[in-house]
Amino acid sequence: MASPRTSMLVLVGIGACAATAVVAREVVTPPGGSSRISDSPKEVIDQTWQIVFRDYLDINGKYKPEQWRSLRRDVLAKSYGSTKEAYEAIRGMLGSLDDPYTRFLDPREFKEMQIDTSGELSGVGIQLSLDKETKNLVVVSPIDGSPASRAGVQPKDVIVAIDGKSTKGMSTEDAVKLIRGQAGTTVTLTLKRKAQILEVPLTRERIELHAVDHQINTSADGVKVGYIRLKQFNATATKDMRQAVKDLEAKGAQGYVLDLRSNPGGLLMASVEIARQWLNEGTIVSTKTRDGIQDVKRANGRALTNKPMVVLVNEGSASASEILSGALQDNNRAVLVGQKTFGKGLVQSVRGLSDGSGMTVTIAKYLTPSGRDIHKHGIDPDVTAKMTELESKRLKLEDLGTKKDSQYRVAETTLVKRLRNANSVEKAYNPRSANLPAAVAPQGSSAP
Repeated sequence: MASPRTSMLVLVGIGACAATAVVAREVVTPPGGSSRISDSPKEVIDQTWQIVFRDYLDINGKYKPEQWRSLRRDVLAKSYGSTKEAYEAIRGMLGSLDDPYTRFLDPREFKEMQIDTSGELSGVGIQLSLDKETKNLVVVSPIDGSPASRAGVQPKDVIVAIDGKSTKGMSTEDAVKLIRGQAGTTVTLTLKRKAQILEVPLTRERIELHAVDHQINTSADGVKVGYIRLKQFNATATKDMRQAVKDLEAKGAQGYVLDLRSNPGGLLMASVEIARQWLNEGTIVSTKTRDGIQDVKRANGRALTNKPMVVLVNEGSASASEILSGALQDNNRAVLVGQKTFGKGLVQSVRGLSDGSGMTVTIAKYLTPSGRDIHKHGIDPDVTAKMTELESKRLKLEDLGTKKDSQYRVAETTLVKRLRNANSVEKAYNPRSANLPAAVAPQGSSAP
């Protein structure tokens, strides 16, 4: 077989959320020698087989090396009349592992995955959703400064056609594929705004996707709360978080609520770097491969703030979100509020294959600083705050982090209590001052 190089990328996310930071490159060669396979579909099949053989961390007890070797002989003995047949064979091989996170991606899927997590795309700059009741494609919001924003596209606009093609019955994924395209090309959206029908031609551009939203909220008793919503751990997340914290510090934030609800994960190193922005010292996460090698990531003394914080989590907070929230909880840096997290404690690498396709393969599991293996268990919050199904349906995107958001209200109350406790301790004894009477006063007495 030829020995093409395949890119290896680290992934901690669920579903289609994958990482795109290249951490290594390795030569792919047969485990037992250098025999050549000239048939291209077989070459891709064998590359996939080898990656599993070398690096796969068995999570279900379904992987047996001898059976895997036998499977290689079987699949390579067959003839494949098309790429599609070869891809079906690969999916069959990986399916035998019964691991939803080890999967094959055809060239289109692989490219889409890279776009989704790179922090950039070429398009018009709108966020879409499918209305659960009407099944209409609705604009959630245009991205600031994007072609859609400049053209006056508004939240709640219904997209009824894309380049003249009706969106009736169309999924958000199919709509995104039609709207995205090469920078400089055009796409026309037909929008329904109340009783109006609007034709909006848009020229696609390269658009940076910001992973963070932030704002200053003021509590009922005047506390300035820095609210930060981290949507995904993509390539811009670390930079976006740093800018948000610096902006909120400048605006006088007295404490922080970090919202990780429904954040499915993304880049492993983004979670580590963001943890370092909040932690001055301590372990962040360790990863363990099938060889038992642990890679321990630690804080580096460069936290941007030491002010009290609360982290909002729910059942949709997964992987990189669990790494970050687990690090902050185990180091007593933050109080977790919300619901038990998803429970995805596995690390995948993403490999590009020689024909432009790719795969994700489970290579390790991660442990929180206290050694918790949270896979399938999740992380329990310190303060439970549930959102009813009815509230979840009614709550709009713009309502997150406001008084209309019941879980946020609990997080804000928890933060204010932490601030009060911190202030009372500081008044009783400030170790940086000569406050000796307070320091030596017997418990239950007051200093003169």
